[in-house]
Amino acid sequence: MLHSIQKFSQASSKMLKYPFTVGLGASRRINTLSRKISLEQNICPLFPKPWLFLSFPVYTSKTQCYHTSPCSFKKKQKQAILPARSPSTITYLPDSPKPALYVTLAGLIPFVAPPLVMVMTKTYIPVLAFTQMAYGASFLSFLGGVRWGFALPESSPAKPDFLNLANSMAPVVFSWFAFLISERLSEAIVTVVIGLGVALHTEVFLLPHYPNWFKALRIVVTLVAFFSFISTLVVKDIYPEKGLKPGQVE
Repeated sequence: MLHSIQKFSQASSKMLKYPFTVGLGASRRINTLSRKISLEQNICPLFPKPWLFLSFPVYTSKTQCYHTSPCSFKKKQKQAILPARSPSTITYLPDSPKPALYVTLAGLIPFVAPPLVMVMTKTYIPVLAFTQMAYGASFLSFLGGVRWGFALPESSPAKPDFLNLANSMAPVVFSWFAFLISERLSEAIVTVVIGLGVALHTEVFLLPHYPNWFKALRIVVTLVAFFSFISTLVVKDIYPEKGLKPGQVE
């Protein structure tokens, strides 16, 4: 007991003789320790050192709170940012190459001109209706050739399999059948309209390999051709017929 009292008195005397040195060393150790803790928290907040858990439980609770808050914020941010919905295909029409756009617009003239002339003259002209039907049937054959040619290159996303090649022959069959029944012109026009709709459906939905701008052009051409054929059928029912029918000789 006496020995322990002597040691305590010696230690207290040292503290009284050198208070600044001892306090400075302790404060340096505390400052160094706090700097290490802050450095570990700033550099690697997701992986705290194990000695922090053993020696400083207060700091571990703080690091856990700092660890969970940014992660939860990132999860909420990822949930908030949703992928934008892809625009419809018709919006890609301005992205079409200028030559393709101009040639396509010029190719719409044989569709629009016959019903426009018949409306202006207020007469149904069978020859003009037949030329419109023939142009629509030829356009169907052209669409089949486009699909066949698109599947031939080795770098093309459309492979020359039965799906692509068989669908390329479907518009040709509609074109052939329209010429076969061309004596009944109204039925031939309806056949061409059905062929255009089937070709558009297969190319846009079943075989989505074409560029978006080409799909936009196909939609525009199909709509214009559809309304021009409907106009011709309406003109036939409204206005009187004038001129020779196709195949008739005066």
